[in-house]
Amino acid sequence: MVVDVLGPVLTDEDRERIRHPAAGAVILFARNYEHPDQLKLLTEDIERQREPALPVCVDHEGGRVQRFREGFTAIPPMRTLGKLWDRDRDVAREAATAIGYIVAAELGAHGVDFSFAPVLDLDYGGSSVIGDRALHFDPTAVGALGACLVRGLAQGGVGAVAKHFPGHGYAEADSHVAVPRDERAFKEILRKDIVPYRTVIEAGLAAVMPAHVIYPQVDAEPAGYSKHWLQEVLRGKLGFEGLVFSDDLSMEGAAVAGGPPERARAAIGAGCDMVLLCNNPKGLDALLESLNGVPLEKPERLERMRRQGGRDLRKSVAYREALGELQKLV
Repeated sequence: MVVDVLGPVLTDEDRERIRHPAAGAVILFARNYEHPDQLKLLTEDIERQREPALPVCVDHEGGRVQRFREGFTAIPPMRTLGKLWDRDRDVAREAATAIGYIVAAELGAHGVDFSFAPVLDLDYGGSSVIGDRALHFDPTAVGALGACLVRGLAQGGVGAVAKHFPGHGYAEADSHVAVPRDERAFKEILRKDIVPYRTVIEAGLAAVMPAHVIYPQVDAEPAGYSKHWLQEVLRGKLGFEGLVFSDDLSMEGAAVAGGPPERARAAIGAGCDMVLLCNNPKGLDALLESLNGVPLEKPERLERMRRQGGRDLRKSVAYREALGELQKLV
């Protein structure tokens, strides 16, 4: 389980959840952030709760989805990189690498191990929940820029989590509040939406998050509950060996499996290594309770998600140079 916490400091309930044997990582949100010093104290407190400490993660894509703002560099929406790609591909690659490095340096300096980024969904123009979070509509551009983001994060010691496999860009419904469907044939999805994953996996991608989208011509289950998508396609066809996180199981797109314990079992049974249930303390407690006494193995792949290197990269020449590259976007 990836567990969340209630506020800017740990409560007794938070500590109990973090110490539960089924907890494998902690995710933070905007409600957990007030300022940089407070964040550092929070991650240090999380670290003290377990030995070895649980990795700490966050959605830090840029644009609309950046949980930490004050004291952090404002990262533009990923569509900005796509527009730059259309003008100058080399400059766009450099800017994408720089963004990855900046995000890694700033998260790592505050005790955060990884971000759920980059978004590899194609920009078909119809998905409001994806929108400017997408890099481009061209799979080649998304793959190239996504690979640069992954490399930049890795240079800063942070693993990347590509999402939302095999692609959320074509489905118009928002999986937070509905169950999106993508009626296209597998051949079409393979020819377009999956293309960026090949490139980004080759760049050293650490983890993948599947979409809460049903592709009825391929499988009756959403991708996150589908052995076909996760085992036959992601593991088999693409040869991906990293970690698979479920998307948030509290979202409406995950509700087709039943309550939180049933959703977690469906995701794990399909091939997810770790599952998230966020913003739902009662549901999280019920899910953790359902796992009491269940034999649990920590995914070996989880070690790849721990940040590498101990020094503050914000003091490095590379960080200052990356900030200079980012200025080309704004």
